[in-house]
Formats: sequence, C-alpha cells, structure tokens
Amino acid sequence: MSDNENLNTTSGEISFKDIPFKSYKIFFICLIGVTFANLDHSIFILVSEKFQNDFGWSLTDVGWYVAITFFISGILCTQVGVLTDRIGRRKSLLWSTFLTPIFVAFLAIAPNTISVLIARTLGFTAAGAQSPITLTTVTESSPPRYRGLFTGILQIGFPLGWFFASVLVAFMIEQLGINWRYTFLLALLFLPYGWIIYKYLPESEAWLKSQASKPEDEPSVSTMVLFQEKWRRKTLLLFTGQFLYAFAYGSTLMLVLYFTQARGWNIVDAIKIVGYSYGIGAFGYIAAAIVGEFFLIRRNTIIIWALSGSLAFIMLIWWAQGWTQVLIVYGLMTLFFYGAYAVMATFIAENFPAELRATAASFSGTLAINLGFGLGPLAITYAATAFGWNMGYTYVGIIPIVLAAIIFMFLEPVPREDVF
Repeated sequence: MSDNENLNTTSGEISFKDIPFKSYKIFFICLIGVTFANLDHSIFILVSEKFQNDFGWSLTDVGWYVAITFFISGILCTQVGVLTDRIGRRKSLLWSTFLTPIFVAFLAIAPNTISVLIARTLGFTAAGAQSPITLTTVTESSPPRYRGLFTGILQIGFPLGWFFASVLVAFMIEQLGINWRYTFLLALLFLPYGWIIYKYLPESEAWLKSQASKPEDEPSVSTMVLFQEKWRRKTLLLFTGQFLYAFAYGSTLMLVLYFTQARGWNIVDAIKIVGYSYGIGAFGYIAAAIVGEFFLIRRNTIIIWALSGSLAFIMLIWWAQGWTQVLIVYGLMTLFFYGAYAVMATFIAENFPAELRATAASFSGTLAINLGFGLGPLAITYAATAFGWNMGYTYVGIIPIVLAAIIFMFLEPVPREDVF
C-alpha cells in the first residue's frame, strides 16, 4: 500500500509522528521552490519606481504595464495547469524552475520598454506556474487530517519571497551601491534548484493513479471541463471571490509608490517596510492554516481573516502615521488580509478531484489571482490620480475585500473525507 493510500485510510487517528518522511520532503522541496519563484518575480514591483524614472513612465503607465504582464501571464498559466494535469507535476515544476531565472535575469539588460514587458511576462508566467503545480503536489502528498496545514503553510512562500527580495534588493542598492538593474541577477540563485527537484521530488501518486485508471478514449483535460454543469457554479464563485481578493491584494503591490509619492519616503525605506511587513505576514499564513485545519472550517476562516484584514487596511490608510506605527498596522494587515491565502488556496484545491485539480487551481486560482494582481495596480494608479491615494485605496483595496468575503459565504464547506 502506498504512503498516500495508507494515510487516507487512517486519517482519523494519524498524528504528526506518523506522517511519512516523504510527505515532509515533498512539502519542503515545494516550499523552497515557490519562495525562490516569488523572490524572483517580486523584484520588478520593488524597483518599479526606478523603471518609472529611467524609462520615463508615468504612474498610469506603470499600472498598465503591470496589468498587461499579469493578464497575459494569467492566461498562459491556465494552460500550464492543463499541461500539468497531462504530463505530471514533476516535469512541469522542472520547466518552471529552469525558465523563471532566465527571463527574470534578462531584465538586468533589457534595453527598452517592449523588451522589459516581454521578459517580465514570460518570467512571471514561469514563476506564477509554481503556485498551482506546488499546491496540487502538496495537496496530493499530504494526509487528509493535515492537508490544510501543509498546503496553508506552503503559501508562506509568497511573503517569504517578497521579504527576502526586499531585504536583498535594499542591501544591494543601499549598502553595496550596486546599480538597481543588477538586482535582477538575484534570480540566477534559483537556477541550480532544478537539480534538487529532478533528484529528489517524486511524481504525485494521485496523478499517476488517475492516469492509470483513465480510459484510453477519454478526452484530454481542458479548462472547459470546469464549465460543465457539475462544476460551473463552484468554478465561477471561486473565481469571482479569488479575483476580488486578488484585485485588492494587487493594489497593495503599489504600496512602495504610495509610500514614496504620498508620504514622501525614500525608496529604500519604502522597500524595507514592505519587506518587513511581508515577513510579519508569514505568521498570518501559518495562523490561518492552523485555525482552518483544527478550529474552524476553511471557508469561515477565509471570511474572518478577510474582514479582519480589511479593518487593518483602513487603519493603515487613514490612521497610521510614523514609520513604526505604519509597520505595526501594516504587519497586522498582512497577518490577516494576506494570510487568508493560506486557506484560500487549499479550499480551491479541495473543491475538485485529482484529475482536474491543477486545471481548477490554475483557472479559479492562478488566473483569477493574475487578473486581480494586474487590474488592481492599474485601478489604484487611476484612482490615486483621480481621488488621491487614501480614497483610491478605499475604493480599490478595502471594498473589494469585503465583497470577496461575501462571495465565499455562498460556497459550501468541503469535508476532508471527500477530497481525493
């Protein structure tokens, strides 16, 4: 009997000491990989003001360029999800790991706006693909009783990547005096990690089992399967809730510009506070994963974390003043607002069977996130220009969080025993 099958049959009694080493190994390989991927793609956002100055971009230009790259990447990532359900998790993760640092590092020498946008789009596609691939891999290798904990903590790769990127970028610019363009060469640190994945990451047993039991005449998986009557309502609600949440989240990707332009901070201080807050936010991911696994159902955890995060967001924009005060309130916002993703990703994955999981995670998860991450920054640049940064974030950031929480109220909780 395989490790996965054994865990599924004893999920009611299993304890941490009974979880096989294989589950931990897969988890940590995926966590390190997704952290590297987020470190790579976040550099572009952190130094966006430098691009704005050197390339002559306006504030709304930055919004459009971020939106375009996220939108195209989102479309491409849905096809990566389909490909992952066809060729396997391990092969897809290897390709993502090798391509991400190549495209991101090219940004160090990209000569014009067009080349920057192409490299950014391809780099983020490769990096963004890590999310549905690692999510499905960890989902399928974890015991049902602790699946939410494993997949929830996996999501800290996002804030950890941003934290490490902000610390390293600020250090390279401020302490080493390195030209900001060369910060993109940090991405090359990710390249050798492909060997770890190739050597030590096994293919998902759940995926292998689903392939072995699939009839020869069964059509290949495609995104359109999600719109069959059985899955349509669930797919659309999950997509809409995730999109609204990512839209608000995406607007906060411009907080470096908010701190430099609205509050008059220098870019190093702005990068540092964003990085430190993401570091604090990692604990919110872990807390959400624990609460969603052991104390509340995942859907309710998402709703509570979202509404708490929206309150902290209000305090950040309308109340916090000094650097320390901003750090504390911003940290609270990341604890709840960002931390909800630890449960959200698991909730999406658990709503679909193994043969559709990566496809669904790519559509209702990655595509919705990328569209939100693209349109959120675009919307805040226009809203800030028209209404000022504070009212802009009220309309574009705070209200969509509340709407997303309401959407998740219409979804049913998923019993652990129904996940396979």
